[in-house]
Amino acid sequence: MARVTIYSTGNCPICDNTKKLLNKWRIPFDEVRVDMERDKLKEMLDLTNHARSVPQIAVDGKWIGGFTELTEMHMDGELNELVEHQ
Repeated sequence: MARVTIYSTGNCPICDNTKKLLNKWRIPFDEVRVDMERDKLKEMLDLTNHARSVPQIAVDGKWIGGFTELTEMHMDGELNELVEHQ
């Protein structure tokens, strides 16, 4: 199964909602707290072409966007395909 990474902060309700949805969909993920790991903030900025908001989500190192893009991909059936076949 593909590896999903969520770049988040500790005081982000949208990050919490993203994690809840992934748990509901039974998609395992790793959380990277960019507010606690400054080197990971640079990693997120490099991956996302300097996106400043969280959450930012990557699947196998490929940036897919944030919460809105994640839910759109799920509604279109693209997320399951991407997670299962990457």
